[in-house]
Order: sequence, then C-alpha cells, then structure tokens
Amino acid sequence: MTGDRGAADAERSGALDAFRRFLALERDVLVLSVAMFAFSLGFQMTTRYLPEYMVALGASGFVVGLFGTFGNVISALYPYPGGAVSDRIGSRYALTLFGLLSTAGFAVWLVAPAVGPITAGGRTVEPWVWVFVGLALAQAWKSFGLGATFAVVKQATAPSRLAAGFASTETFRRTAFLIGPVLAAVLIGLRAEFTASFRYVLAVGVAVGVLGTAVQHVLYDASGDSIGDSFAGLDRIRRDLREMPAPLRPLLVGDTLVRFANGMVYVFFVLVVTQFFQVGLDTTVALGGFSYAVDLSPQAFFGYLLGVEMLVALLIMVPASKLAERVGLKPVVAAGFAVYAVFPVVLIYAPALAGSALPLSAVMVAVFAFSGVRFAGLPSHKALIIGPAERGSGGRVTGTYYLLRNAVVIPSAAVGGYLWDFVSPEVAFTVAAVIGVVGTGYFLAFGEEFEAYA
Repeated sequence: MTGDRGAADAERSGALDAFRRFLALERDVLVLSVAMFAFSLGFQMTTRYLPEYMVALGASGFVVGLFGTFGNVISALYPYPGGAVSDRIGSRYALTLFGLLSTAGFAVWLVAPAVGPITAGGRTVEPWVWVFVGLALAQAWKSFGLGATFAVVKQATAPSRLAAGFASTETFRRTAFLIGPVLAAVLIGLRAEFTASFRYVLAVGVAVGVLGTAVQHVLYDASGDSIGDSFAGLDRIRRDLREMPAPLRPLLVGDTLVRFANGMVYVFFVLVVTQFFQVGLDTTVALGGFSYAVDLSPQAFFGYLLGVEMLVALLIMVPASKLAERVGLKPVVAAGFAVYAVFPVVLIYAPALAGSALPLSAVMVAVFAFSGVRFAGLPSHKALIIGPAERGSGGRVTGTYYLLRNAVVIPSAAVGGYLWDFVSPEVAFTVAAVIGVVGTGYFLAFGEEFEAYA
C-alpha cells in the first residue's frame, strides 16, 4: 500500500511539475506572480475609478487629463532608478521597499476626502490634490519594480520560453485585473454616494498591499539574484541609452506611438461610460425558475465591463504565448498593438453605429470584450524587450526602454484632456486612434524578431 501511495504521489507530482513547466512557473516566478496578483488587485480596484473619484471631489476634465500626465511622468521617471536599485541590492529588498510605498499610496487615497479643502496664504488646496500625492506612492511597485520583475523572469526562464514565462506572471496579474474591478463594483454598490462607497474599495487596497509585501519578502529566494554595479548617475543612463540592444529600437518607436495614443484617452474610459454615455444596467435575469432584478449604476457597470475585458485577456494570453513559439513574437505583438490602436474609435463610435439594434449596455459589453484581445500580445511584447538583454543587466535594459517610451508619452493625457474639455471627446478619441495606427504600421514595417523565436 505504501508503495502504491508513493507511486501515486510521484505521478501527481510529475503532473504538477509538467503543468508548472508549461506555464514556466519556476519558484521565484511563482512568488513574483502571487505578489503581482496582490498589487494588481489593489491597483486595478482603485486606479480605474480615480478619474471618477477626482470629479466627485471637484476636479474638471482637464485636471483629470493632467492627472493622467502626472501618472505618465511617474511611469517615465520610476522604472530606470527602480531597475538600477534592483540590480544593485537585489530583487527581494527592492520589491519589499516598493510594496511598502505602494501601500502607503492607497492609504493616502483613502483619507483624501476626510482631509477636505485646506486654505493657506489665500490659496485653497482641494481634496483631489491628494489623489496626485497618493499616485506618486501607489505606483512604486508597478513602476519602480518593473525592472525587478522583468529580471526575475529573465533569470528563471529559458530564452525560448520567455513569452510563456511572462504569460504566467501576466495570467496572475490579469486575474487580479478581472477580480479587482468586479469586487470594486460590488463594494461601490453598497452605498449610493460614490465617494463613500469607493473608500471601502481603497481600504481593501491597503489590506492587499500589506499582504503582497509580506508574501514576496518572506517567500522570495534571493540566492539567485544577480547583483550588478552601483548606480553611476547620468553617465550610467547615457551609457545604457547608447548600449540599448539594436533590436529594441524599432519596437520602442512603434510601442511609444501606440502608448501615446492610449495615454491620450485611457483615463477617460470610465468617464465615457459614467458621464458621456451614462450607461448602467437595468434588467431582469431568470435563473432556476426565479427572476432577479439587476440594477447597476454606471459606476458599478464599468467595473463589470472591466471584468469582461480581463476575462477575454485571461483566456487569450497563454494560447497567444504558445502561438508565438510557432510563428514568432513579432506577429503576436503587432496584433496586440492593432487592437490598442483602434479601440478608442470603437469605444466612442460603436454605440452610434449599433443604433437601436442592440441595447447600449450590450454594445458596451462587446466593446470591452474586444478590448481584452489587445492583451494577447503583452507576454510576447515583454519577451521582445528583455530577450536581448545580457545577464545582470535586465533591470537596467528594461528601465532604459521604459524611461525612453514613457518620457515621450508624458504629455499624452494632457493633450487628450485638452481635446476632451475644449474640443470634443470624439475628436480626442479619433486623433488617438490615428496615432496608434501609425505606430502599429511602423512596427510591422521595421520591427525585428528575437532570434530565439526566429
């Protein structure tokens, strides 16, 4: 009997190992994925609703655009020093530090309405200003830790399996993207006043931030970290820019144009649903012989739309990463870019094109399901960035790439906010789509394949 049990255990262990190998879930990648799940849950529960939160606290549409640009500044400035810190002190301590900062940012958002307007020297500081302050902290794990997360996957995964390795971390992350907004929608439905109910969401964000920081610090095995040189200031940055692997340059140009386009309109997606179309869900669902009334506010409905988007992303990412092993990374990345590019015009014009053929709520579900397809190329995109990097420099290569990309993208949300407020939302979203299509075309024409997938 003991022998039978041992054989059965060995068989189960072998099956589990095979499954883990399929998803490239080495130990450190698994720990990283769990932490990524926690912080992505907190971040997606909160940040997608922050434009609505700011408007409720008295901000204008243009200020929302400036908030998006402020986020772009952070995205541009944080990854390089974050990658340098990761290469210098190791991923474990770097990610722990970044986790603590992000958790503090969630807490600042939580207390912002309680602070209220502050008048000093004849000037009034409105509560929405603290949303800016909170973002500077909350984005630490996502942006400072970017190089560290890329480096961990690079160290733990064979070159020809990089897309699968990133698909595993992205699956954990996007599962949080699915659960987070839906959970937020449920919590927002608990109170009629949005600012009151959204603080429940922020409280959960603080809790999962603490949990994610603890998990990654305790379980991450730092023995495999490759520690690089200390940061050498601007000379180091200039040298890293000059030494960026050549295959990354056309990818960087195309990606930057696509991200500029997305950055113009991203912060306004929630406002399109809640204010431009003001679409909620009021229907009756029949199940098991019983009928249930469903009455969702536009804010709550937006959370479920994000859930639909992420469900599609989860279903498509791993198959797309496996497809990349057959057809290469470039076609899969280009397909993702194309969906990014056209989504703004699909979102803003689809309801008018559908007319009365479908309820507006059904059109929105279809639109956000289409948006989920853009994530098919994300694991392959990350593999295309980190693949050419030498061991011990993955954090800096990633940081350099995102420093350049995000520096150019900085003004995008302000440009989109200006067009939204002073021209029209339709013009803002159309201009964004045109820029995105140009970026996708450039990558198709000049982008290079990573040799491990060629």
